[in-house]
Parts: sequence; C-alpha cells; structure tokens
Amino acid sequence: MRKVAVIGTGHTDFGFNSPKTGLELFCEAATEAMQEAKIQPGDVQALFCGNALSDFSEGQIMIQSYIADSIGCHNIPASRFEAACASATVAIRDAAMWVASGFYDIVIVGGMEKATAMGTALATRTFAMGTDARYEFPTGFTFPGFFGLLTNLYITKYRVPFEKLREQMSLVSVQSHFYGMKNSHAQFKKEITVDQVKNSFMVASPLTLLDCCPFSDGAAALVIASEDKAKDLCDKPVYITGTGQASSGMLSSQYKDIPRLKARDISVKQAYDMAGVGPEDIDICELHDCFSIASIIAAESMGFAEFGKGGELWEKEEARIGGKIPINISGGLKSKGHPIGATGASQTVEIVKQLRGDLVDEGRQVEGARVGLVDTLGGDGIVCNLVLKSE
Repeated sequence: MRKVAVIGTGHTDFGFNSPKTGLELFCEAATEAMQEAKIQPGDVQALFCGNALSDFSEGQIMIQSYIADSIGCHNIPASRFEAACASATVAIRDAAMWVASGFYDIVIVGGMEKATAMGTALATRTFAMGTDARYEFPTGFTFPGFFGLLTNLYITKYRVPFEKLREQMSLVSVQSHFYGMKNSHAQFKKEITVDQVKNSFMVASPLTLLDCCPFSDGAAALVIASEDKAKDLCDKPVYITGTGQASSGMLSSQYKDIPRLKARDISVKQAYDMAGVGPEDIDICELHDCFSIASIIAAESMGFAEFGKGGELWEKEEARIGGKIPINISGGLKSKGHPIGATGASQTVEIVKQLRGDLVDEGRQVEGARVGLVDTLGGDGIVCNLVLKSE
C-alpha cells in the first residue's frame, strides 16, 4: 500500500445558529483546503463527507453530491458517511484506504453539521438515535444519561472517591476552556473555574452543564494525496500512518467491559500496530471529550494512564502543553464545539497543524510534535482512531 498524506486543511468557525447552510459550511472548508493544497477542482477524484443529522436539521439527504458540484468537482464519486460523532473520522479512514490502494491520487474528505438549527430538544432527540432505538431510547436514555451512567460505574469499578473524580472531571473542562480561548475557531472563548463546573446546572447526575460539550454548527475538510503527489504539491506533508476502527452493540451488551469501551481498545491497537508506534510515542492527542468523564475513560484506553487513574493526567497538569501527553489543545469538543459530523475532521485538522508547527501564533503549539493521535467515538460504540506523523 502507498503512503498517504494530508496536503491541505480547511476549518470554519464553530458556533451557534450559523446563517450558512451545511452545504455552504463544507464548501467553505473544502475551498480553503484546496487553496492550501494548491490544487484545482479538476484535480479531485472523489469526495468523502461525514454527516450525521442533515436529514433532520435541514431536510437534506444526498448533500455530498451537491457539495461536490458546488465546489466545481463535477461528476466525481461523492459518498456520505454516518457514524454519529465518528462520521468524519470514518470518512477519513476510508478516503485514506482508497488513496493507499492506488485507486485515487487526490481526494477531499471532511465533515459538517448544522446541529443547532434544530434547537436543543429536537437535537437531543435525533442525536439519541445513535443509541439503540428498541430498548435504550424508550427508557429515556440520551447521551448525557449514557455518560452519567459511565461516571457512576467508573466510581464503583475503580473505587475512586466521588469527590476526587468530581474534581478531576472539573479540571478536564477547565483545561479545555483554557486552550479554547486560544483557538480562533472555537465556539467558547471563556475561561471557567472548577467551582463553576461543579455548581453549574445538573444535566444527568453527576454531570453538570459544564461537564458537557455543546451542539454546534461548522465544518472541516482535508485534501488527501498519494506520497508522490504530496511531494510535488506540499512542503510539509503529514502522513496518515495508522488507522483503526471497531464497533460495539448496544450499551447493555457491553456490560462486561464498561466503563471501558472495548471498541476503543481494539481500534487504537489497530492504529498503533499499523503505524508501528505505542502510546509512549504520541506527542499530542485529540480525543473525544463529549463529556468530561469521556476524556478520562479515553485516555486510559489509549494507554496514557492506568485504568482508574486517568483523571490524574489533568490533576497533575500532565495533559497540558509541556506535560506527559498534551490532550485537546484545540479546546476539544467541550470548548471548540461539537458539530457532530465535522468533529473527526476538525480533530484531524488540529493534529495536522500541530505536526506542521502552524499554531505558534495562537500560543498553543506543542513544540517538537511529530506523532499525533485522533480518537473519535460515535454512538454506543463506533470508535475510529488515526495516527499521523510529520516527516
């Protein structure tokens, strides 16, 4: 298989109630990525679009075809990927496979969402379709409930005192907002305190409002190319060297493993093995922090901490720049925002920029970063991981 490189990135602002359509948001990001890659629409051989909810938010399916046409890539194959929050990451993995196989040389991949167009109630209802519709949703199960349950199971399984975990979870959110303030595309640019997190509105015990990421509108895109094309077009290609993807059944079928998610354990091992790296080699990570407890659980499965001790990474400031493993220096989903279908592409754009050294001016560059990891969780248990390396 051929080496695969990212040669262009694009990213819209993430926020609430965007006046732009989802199509316009993706086109904005894709156009920026093509300009950065120094390519023309006629160079693009296929388009891969991650999107979860445009059916409901905008009454629009087939959006991938209209995106391709709108950016001037007429009549190319265009495919939509739905894997809840992991939609764009799964799209990136597939796009990388097509290029690695030799079938395509240059493709565009990304994701977009207009999640806030529905309002909180409808967005929560439609997003809950990412859980099991037969048994989970009818009981009132939504994703805040999902992760509230995992928090309580975490306390029981690992015998972590509630107040200690509550403090660690608050520190996750505090760190996210600290770096989100420095991200020009972030939805929330406001610092918060531990007390504010603890005392904010209770959403699903013990998760408060400031433990939870927002719904967002936005898009992100990348141009992916073969190694030969990348060397001709790009001074600083960043290579996708490892990918992993695994899935699980409904949450009740995962009772032997939770609060760990078996799919993540499998997916990240696939990505590490393919890239020939281990957790000790990762310089920076963008992980799926839809809720503060999700960061702690994910960090453990990726090998950054022992099980039951992931919160210490934030407690000891080891997840910050200069620490053992900088995590979510973008602000993560919590502060940067979470336009569901775009999140995996946004995470990947962030890692690419870090590995190219592009974020010095924003004051959040991880010095010397050469290997990065993307972790995205979708629904009850689709997990996709990517390992990226700079030259």
